[in-house]
Amino acid sequence: MNRREAISAVAWLLGGTVVGADLLVSCTSKPVQVNSLFNADQVALLNEVAETILPATSTPGAKEAKVGDFMAQMVLDCYKKEDQEVFTAGINKLDQASKAKYGDTFMYLDKAKKTALLTALDQEQKEYQSSKKSEDPNHYFRMMKELTLVGYFTSEVGATQALRYDPVPGKYDGCMPYKKGDKAWAT
Repeated sequence: MNRREAISAVAWLLGGTVVGADLLVSCTSKPVQVNSLFNADQVALLNEVAETILPATSTPGAKEAKVGDFMAQMVLDCYKKEDQEVFTAGINKLDQASKAKYGDTFMYLDKAKKTALLTALDQEQKEYQSSKKSEDPNHYFRMMKELTLVGYFTSEVGATQALRYDPVPGKYDGCMPYKKGDKAWAT
């Protein structure tokens, strides 16, 4: 190999490194799509909303049950186009409400502010639902809250740790004894 070939080979290697790094930076700066409606940042936000609604206590919270992923899939697979639009627009409205009230996005608020914001949104959706016409869409926060509850309590974590679970329940017993404070049955 002569000097010219060596310089050319080194230039190709260094050029490839620079182009590769530039390509890597440009790929990672865009949010990763989870499905055709939601990106990873939106799913992370949905997980935070769900965790605020059902936080970890003596049992795991909604984030551990990956309720955000569940919501994204359910909205994509089961919601009508109009409801999908309300839900996805609601993610932006939630962040706008957070910025207006606290000056920061929902993801960066502390637990108390997250809870206060979601409590206000819950009150807003209750008022909206009580006065809405049948053809009007549901409030976005109502959909988020419903999906949080369904997603958590039908997940393995929710069904086996937050509820009582018996994989083979046996015969039906309509008069099962219940003591105050017992967990509800998942099965």
